[in-house]
Amino acid sequence: MTIDRERLAETFTMLCEIDSPSRREGRIAEQLKEIFAGFGPDEAIEDDSARETGSECGNLVFRFSGAAGKRPLFFNCHMDTVEPGVGVRVKRSGDLFTSAGDTVLGSDDKSGIAALIEAMRVIREQGLDHAPVEFLFTTCEEIGLLGAKALDPSLIRAREGYALDSSGFGRVIIGAPASNRLRFTVRGVAAHAGLHPEWGINAIALAALAISRCPSGRIDPESTVNLGTIHGGTASNIVPAEVVIEGEVRSHSEQRLEELTCRLGNIFRETVAEWHDPGGEARGRPGLEVDVQADFPLMRLSRRDPVIRRVQQAAAAIGMKLRIEIAGGGSDANIFNGYGLQTAIIATGMRHVHSTDEEVSLTDMVELTRLLIELMTMEAA
Repeated sequence: MTIDRERLAETFTMLCEIDSPSRREGRIAEQLKEIFAGFGPDEAIEDDSARETGSECGNLVFRFSGAAGKRPLFFNCHMDTVEPGVGVRVKRSGDLFTSAGDTVLGSDDKSGIAALIEAMRVIREQGLDHAPVEFLFTTCEEIGLLGAKALDPSLIRAREGYALDSSGFGRVIIGAPASNRLRFTVRGVAAHAGLHPEWGINAIALAALAISRCPSGRIDPESTVNLGTIHGGTASNIVPAEVVIEGEVRSHSEQRLEELTCRLGNIFRETVAEWHDPGGEARGRPGLEVDVQADFPLMRLSRRDPVIRRVQQAAAAIGMKLRIEIAGGGSDANIFNGYGLQTAIIATGMRHVHSTDEEVSLTDMVELTRLLIELMTMEAA
């Protein structure tokens, strides 16, 4: 197979310089519609997920029927980028792409999108037989996998596929944790901090006591806890009446996820219940609201699963070495696996993502494209 390196580089640069922060994916969606229309898809679909996500557009699905007898596949990338992602300009130094300014580059996830586009161009130009394939481009991945969560899974006919969305190269992710989002609202009583502080109940102080009792960081080899934001109070001279703490629990064990989630909730409840008024003058009692939302489900594949055997077979055919790994982050793949769609994650070569130091090499994107072409055209075992 012949891959046009410079064409791939131009496609990648063009995609990165189309700003697409989460919920502002409209321009890149229009560009992808135009590009994939040129490949002659059997169906091109934009769903109505924007009503739920608040994005400028819906998720996109492009379907190509392919050769009879080959097992169908789908490929997924997300269209959005993290901030700062407005005014992106790409700097190229030899094979290496970085941001030319103080924005992210956008290789997360446009390195994957560019490789998919070049793969289809090569397949069309060389008249290669390919499996029935579907390309799924989601919105709002970076702010909670919202596009994937709002997707009607019946739109995807293939039962197995790959999300192109991880750092490094030569990595295939077969496991990622489940996550719960936590929100604790601690309520106290407002009072003038100088005139009558004893009438108030300091919600921030009570929350701080609860936080100090909570586990934090890596709890065990499978689980993490993070209380990441705290908002509360109105002025320095007012005893704060409310504070909101938001955080998360992640675990590769559903049982541990539930245990840790319950433990944090119980710590906050016990701390509030144990409060006592030292002077007997407080005008009320503290309160607490605990909100737990399942963020994304567990992703767990086996090396024996067809989707993993297939990518290993494809890599071996082109002489590529793969590492099969477990990851700590969530992605659209967690949601798709939750829908019953076997989805592995393939790394695209991007590095230092979610920072202005983000980078990716052209060589890695070329090798990724070779792997994608092999996945689409091989005779799967």
